Amino acid sequence: MDRITELEALVALAETGSFSAAARQLNRSPATMTRLIASLEARLDLSLVARSTRRVALTEPGERFVGEARRVLTAMMEAEDAARGASGRIAGNFTLTAPVLFGEMFVAPLLRDYLERWPDVRAKLVLTDRVVDMLEEGVDLALRIGTLSQAGLTARKVGNVRAVLVASPDYLARFGLPETPADLSRHRIVATETGGDLPGATGPLSWSFENESDRETALLMPRLTVSSIRSAIDAARAGFGIARALSYQVADPLISGGLVELLASFETRRQPVSLVHRYGQRAPARVRTFIDFTTAALARQRHRLDGNVHADSQKHE
Repeated sequence: MDRITELEALVALAETGSFSAAARQLNRSPATMTRLIASLEARLDLSLVARSTRRVALTEPGERFVGEARRVLTAMMEAEDAARGASGRIAGNFTLTAPVLFGEMFVAPLLRDYLERWPDVRAKLVLTDRVVDMLEEGVDLALRIGTLSQAGLTARKVGNVRAVLVASPDYLARFGLPETPADLSRHRIVATETGGDLPGATGPLSWSFENESDRETALLMPRLTVSSIRSAIDAARAGFGIARALSYQVADPLISGGLVELLASFETRRQPVSLVHRYGQRAPARVRTFIDFTTAALARQRHRLDGNVHADSQKHE
């Protein structure tokens, strides 16, 4: 069997911890993966993999050898990229996943621009608010908001978002402007029940706030609870009440004046926005160029991500 293919099988097995997941990552059958590893072990006369009923782990010789295998594969990939780079050609396919609203607002437009730039690349965009298991489902790239938890992935931070309170000018004219978190108990609160980028509640709701010297929690009873962040934002824009959303979700109505940010002096912790891939140091050129392209594109839209629409929009004019 091809020695490079054997090395790819071992590295994939080390990254995923199972023959089935490694097979999906390499688009091969589990039986083929088993044969590749067995062939490599026979050629080296070493036991590289310790098998159990639940998970596959590398032996001590396997751990040493997989590092060398990664270096060989990286060198080969760099040589291939250099050869393609001579003609400026990037080609191949990748699958990308992102949260629905973020994907519609940011990822889909910049992905179209990327594909215009690289006509030999094909991409599939999957928009879902479910956290996809990239290794199990064979996804190449994921846009993630918040703390990263899945092991075996490589991430690049591309921005920040934060939770913001918003209401329409009409609502504030009718009900007044809350000046502290405690004031929210006298206002109409719109909450999200499930889904989207924020957790919600069907009963009493706890919203936390903090500034330079204090942390405060407001216990609130929502007047309206909806199942999607879009509906909560729509209710706020219609003047029904106060909603909490992630900054990017309300950036455009904040810029246009359709919504007003409330309690801005009470900061909430920023959450990172990251592009995650499953290739480690062996990411193909199409993945690396997309990450670079996206990082630059989102940097230009930083004011729409973090909600600092007045300060940053002036910087980008």
